[in-house]
Parts: sequence; structure tokens; C-alpha cells
Amino acid sequence: MSISWQSKEAPDPVRIGALGWCLALLRGIPLALLVFGGLLLLLTLRVVERPLFGLKRPVTPFITQFVCRNAFRLMGIRYKTRGSLMQQRGPVVANHSSWLDIFALNARKRIYFVSKAEVAEWPGIGWLARATGTVFIERDPRKAREQADLFEQRLRAGHKLLFFPEGTSTDGLRVLRFKTTLFAAFFTDHLRNGLHVQPVSVVYHAPDGAPARFYGWWGDMDFGPHLLKVLAAPRQGTVELVYHPPLKVADFPDRKALAARAEQLVRRGHQDALQA
Repeated sequence: MSISWQSKEAPDPVRIGALGWCLALLRGIPLALLVFGGLLLLLTLRVVERPLFGLKRPVTPFITQFVCRNAFRLMGIRYKTRGSLMQQRGPVVANHSSWLDIFALNARKRIYFVSKAEVAEWPGIGWLARATGTVFIERDPRKAREQADLFEQRLRAGHKLLFFPEGTSTDGLRVLRFKTTLFAAFFTDHLRNGLHVQPVSVVYHAPDGAPARFYGWWGDMDFGPHLLKVLAAPRQGTVELVYHPPLKVADFPDRKALAARAEQLVRRGHQDALQA
């Protein structure tokens, strides 16, 4: 996950009154107990799950899904989805607007995120990412063969991998052009004919009276103040996920064509949902 994209506008200032602090505590304490309690349970079960099943995780992904779905209930954010989950083998791609994307995408589908390698070293976030089975890669075309082998290993284990082709997060009001590097891994002889890619549009509807980009997390924004702003909001908005029909990799001549079609579907779904 990256937040290097820069908006021409400055992030909205965080101003929190007495009511906001009370709401932040009332929501934040149960949320922390849910997240870290779920993590403790997950790590405990992995002690048994790992030697018995290896890469396959028949139990612990349900814990992650339970935690993420109930996190929205505790925060008061409404959660909506449209479209069917992909049944075929293959990855999922989505636009990236916020740290909330991690909760939103995990809440409906048991997935494993693909993230840049340096995230593994981030304090706190890196530990959580490793515990939940995140795949760490380097965005380097020279590593395409190595990444393809890693993806194939995880896909054969039944994992649904998810990555953000924009390569950074935005303010939630737009979809950036998809980078094609990671798509190249799906065009190897071992993977191409058996894979599908499902595009997903992640859309945030701000609380009434709040800026449209209220949930966006980008640029130089720190995680702590943004989390506090969300928890302290008197009214909450909605996160909406739109699942598009899966794209068969073999139907596309190359990674650029596949990435362009996935981007088109994600952008159209995002714009339609915002306008609605």
C-alpha cells in the first residue's frame, strides 16, 4: 500500500471537539479489541494450521473476514456490495482510496493482498500484513518470472490474491491509470490459460455535510489523525463495493490490454456509483 499520489488540493484539516473525542473513544476502544483480539486468535490458530495445511488456510481467513465486517459496524459506516464473487481461479484488482479499503475488500471476500516489499518492514502495519498472509513483491519488470512463480504457488493453494494497480491511493474521487507490471505475471505459459481477473470498484460516500473526499487517505496524510477523524465523525457515510464480471486472461493479447480493460470497468463502476 502506498500513499505517494499528490492532490492539487490540501487535505481537509482535522478539527475534533468534545463530542468527537467521546465518539472516537466509544468506537475506537471496541475496534482495537476486535482487531487485536482477532489477530491474537489468528496467530494462535496458525500454530496448528501451518504444519497441517502449509500455504492453505482453511480457518484463519474467516477470522480476518469476521473482524473486517464487524469493524464497519463498530465504526458506524454502512457497507454495501453489488455483483457476484468470482468463482474461477485468479486475482482481484481494485482502485485504492484509503486504509479502509483493506477492511472493505476483506469483509466480503477471503483474499490475500499483494503489497510492495517495503510494507513488510513498516511498524505495526507490516506485522499485521505478514500475519494475514500478504504477498510482498518488488514492482520491477525484471522480477516478473520470480513473481509469476510466487503467484502460481499461492493461486494453486486456492488463494485469491488482490492488488491495487494504481500503485498509490487517491482522495476517493477518481481512478488513476493502472500500472501494468504485475499483470505480466499472469501471461506465463503456466498461468495464462487458467486464470481470470475480477475488477472491483471501491466507492466511498461521505457523511452528510462532509467533504466528498472525507474517507480518502493520500499524499502525506498520517494514519493516526485520519483514523481519529473517521472515528470522531458524528455521522458516518457508506462504503460500496461493485464486483464486475471476471476477465479471462487468455482473451487478451498482453498485459497492457488486460490492465486497460480492468481499469475501464473499475473507473466506470466508480463514476456510476458516485453519481448515483
